[in-house]
Amino acid sequence: MKVITIIGASLQCTKDAVLSRAFKEHSLDVQEIIVHTGQHYDANMSDVFFDELDIPRPDYNLGIGGGTHGQNTGRMMEKLEGLMMDVQPDWVLVYGDTDSTLAGALAAAKLHIPVAHVEAGLRSFNRRMPEEINRVLTDHIADILFAPTETGRQNLLSEGIAESMIKLVGDVMYDATLFYKEKARKPKLPAELDIQGGDFVLCTIHRAENTDDPQRLKNIFQGLGDSGEHIILPMHPRTRAKVAEWGVAVPGNVWVIDPVGYLEMVWLEANCRCVATDSGGVQKEAYFFEKPCITMRDETEWVELVEAGWNRLAGADAGKLQKALNEVSEAPHFEQFYGEGDAGRRIVEQVTV
Repeated sequence: MKVITIIGASLQCTKDAVLSRAFKEHSLDVQEIIVHTGQHYDANMSDVFFDELDIPRPDYNLGIGGGTHGQNTGRMMEKLEGLMMDVQPDWVLVYGDTDSTLAGALAAAKLHIPVAHVEAGLRSFNRRMPEEINRVLTDHIADILFAPTETGRQNLLSEGIAESMIKLVGDVMYDATLFYKEKARKPKLPAELDIQGGDFVLCTIHRAENTDDPQRLKNIFQGLGDSGEHIILPMHPRTRAKVAEWGVAVPGNVWVIDPVGYLEMVWLEANCRCVATDSGGVQKEAYFFEKPCITMRDETEWVELVEAGWNRLAGADAGKLQKALNEVSEAPHFEQFYGEGDAGRRIVEQVTV
């Protein structure tokens, strides 16, 4: 049996590591061919990256990236179609909501190759987000949809997708968190940064709706500063460039550090007091480590976390952000919204039937 897995970013490599281990444990007869489109190929993805995280190296790197959404998606489809015609896989497996996800699903569907979509059913209901378009279209192309949550399953049912095509399996990132938390390592932090007993806020800012809007970005930094909290911000290069371009003042209580690797990020998530982010993945990882989260967006795909009191939406409102950071208290009771940490096994069992 042959499975082509399409990935386009380092985090998708981490997710695929869960499935790759599950494939090997399930059957030696499954050949997984991993294709990295190059959409967000990270220069740090060296041999050390793959060895430390126990991640299989891609069999192919298409080297496509740097263009517009339309350019990237079209070029990816062209390359992926040729590869699929050569390999003749039994399944094409895609993750989440990147341009690579949609390109892989479209190329496979046109060749009548079954598509499996991991992380199906997520909805922010904001059609201005490219990710929302990618995930909706991929869900309606896929032949089997692996929903991480009951909310996701209900979203798919409400859109008319047949119940028999939807499998509620839990979240592969919960599997990954359980696997990697013992491997986490402390990042290099400024010597003058005095953090005791995890008394700091971990912050990430990268989403275009915030970085490309000077007023939103200024509001966010104002709210972070007004809170007076000790805040550690591994700053994304895109955000750093926009801070300089818009002349945004970084408050003295916000400690900007260089971007960190996945294992360092896991350490920060595990040891912080709470998280402030505009990242969909980090919201969820905060929950895995039982940390309250303030989300600097106007909506989120992870609605169950908001409803349960784990996540609080502050948008880009300085006052709301300050208030949320200052009012963070003990997190509510932990519930298994995202499965039992065996999503990888469940997915592999369905694909290899």
